[in-house]
Amino acid sequence: MKQHLKISVFNLALISMCLVLSACERNPPKPMGPTPFTIQIPPGFPTNLNIPSYNPMTYEGIRLGRYLFFEPRLSGRFDPNIAGTGMSCFTCHNPQYSFTTPLHLLNENRRVVGLPPRDGSPRVEAPTAMLPLINLVFRHEGYTWSGMVHPSNTNLGLNIPEHNIYIDTTDPRFHFRNLESFAWLMIALPHEIHGTIEESVNAIATIPEYPPLFEAAFGTPEVTIERIGKAIAQFVRTLISANSQFDRFRLGKEMLCDSAFAGWLMFESERADCFHCHGGRGNPLMTTGGFANNAMIHEDSIHLLRHDRFSFTGLEFDRGRFSIPTLRNIALTAPYMHDGRFTTLEEVIEFYSTGLKWSPTVDPNMKFVHQGGVQLTDREKRQLILFLETLTDWDFITNPAFQNPGPPR
Repeated sequence: MKQHLKISVFNLALISMCLVLSACERNPPKPMGPTPFTIQIPPGFPTNLNIPSYNPMTYEGIRLGRYLFFEPRLSGRFDPNIAGTGMSCFTCHNPQYSFTTPLHLLNENRRVVGLPPRDGSPRVEAPTAMLPLINLVFRHEGYTWSGMVHPSNTNLGLNIPEHNIYIDTTDPRFHFRNLESFAWLMIALPHEIHGTIEESVNAIATIPEYPPLFEAAFGTPEVTIERIGKAIAQFVRTLISANSQFDRFRLGKEMLCDSAFAGWLMFESERADCFHCHGGRGNPLMTTGGFANNAMIHEDSIHLLRHDRFSFTGLEFDRGRFSIPTLRNIALTAPYMHDGRFTTLEEVIEFYSTGLKWSPTVDPNMKFVHQGGVQLTDREKRQLILFLETLTDWDFITNPAFQNPGPPR
């Protein structure tokens, strides 16, 4: 009797195991999903990162975003046999120039221009100079010169009648909230791809290698403009520059030459008066992240400006105020100022030394506007430029993870 019971229990266990295995075969375990990616914050950098909850960082998302960032077929009309039909983020944001466009590729007004319109009309130039795509994961004050790309912006869509661009202003996909917004803007804006969302999405969806990459990043192979924006934003958030000569000096790993050291002391003092806007010793981003009227615009023309902070907020004290750019890799990112008026660091230093102009909203930190500037000597100007050149991060611009990966695979 006991022997019979043991056999019965054994048989029951065997049957149960077979049922479990059979069920596993019918319902295989689901994949674990994308692999979370954690940004390594450099020493001394802010720990508050601009990563929205609706787009967490993943290895698969970053990989897809890198392919899309360099993908000329994103234009929706790319033909390898016809020059000027392809355009990507990389077209204007080259790693070699800290993700900006070099001077020799700009037009006579020192601006980038978009793809040719299909009706044969002239190409459209960008309304402002370019800001570098570096260390943006640390920025919370809004993107673009006016800071209009920000969670507080409730506007939707894009209506530019003069270029026949109308995007449904009730469609929540076309927002201005964060870095994720730039994908659809790049496609729609006349000074960039000057195309349609549908064409660009279809072009990517019909490339066989992309749906599996979208599935790895987002769970299904569906290609959408939202997913394109999310992936590109994830890649851009990895573009962190933190290993210039000055960084190594800041960490006690390297010395500056005497002239560059003297330039740094001026930078941090009232003598050159740079640190108020571009951060002092405790700010490795080399910008406060805010907005300022830097005394570049005379009072007679301050009300004629476009794309300043006022254009977004409508507040009178924001007239003439623009985003304060980082000085990291500044030697690589000419032209300078929101309108690209200066092509050399020498011109920039001369402006702050002798070219300041008063207007009602000049930043109060521009304390020397009454005398035209800080009035540096020629020797001090050279020292300051030598310091600014120590902010070039050669490892960043040559980092293999930030280069063109070629066609997706």
